[in-house]
Amino acid sequence: MSSKWICKLKHVVDGSVEKYKAKFVAYGFSHKEGVDYEETFAPVAKYSSIQEVLSITFETGWTIHQMDVKITFLNVIIEEEVYTKQP
Repeated sequence: MSSKWICKLKHVVDGSVEKYKAKFVAYGFSHKEGVDYEETFAPVAKYSSIQEVLSITFETGWTIHQMDVKITFLNVIIEEEVYTKQP
């Protein structure tokens, strides 16, 4: 897997620099067919699953809360060995 650093400047409304941000990202498009091509790395809910959850909550009288998650796997412990090139 290859990787790179992404650097950004966050600005305040007046245009001055608020903070410097950097993150290290691994390219996820380097899968090989027959090896790891069929594995799911970013799971997405199916429409039928969402519909089932909504119907259960309606029948039981539960409330639903929406939540947006931008950094999902930041603190996940990886059990597999990952080999990556240095940026």
